[in-house]
Amino acid sequence: MASTISPLPNHNPIRLGTLGGILKAVAAHHKLTLDDVIQKLDL
Repeated sequence: MASTISPLPNHNPIRLGTLGGILKAVAAHHKLTLDDVIQKLDL
C-alpha cells in the first residue's frame, strides 16, 4: 500500500484553517468523519 506524505507547515501557531485541512485529510485517509477524528483526539 502506497502512502502519501503531506508536508506540515512549520508555523507557530498553525492557523485554524490549516489545522482543519490537516484533520480533514487524516479523516479521509482513515475513512472517518472529521467529528470522529476530533473525538479520538479529545479536542
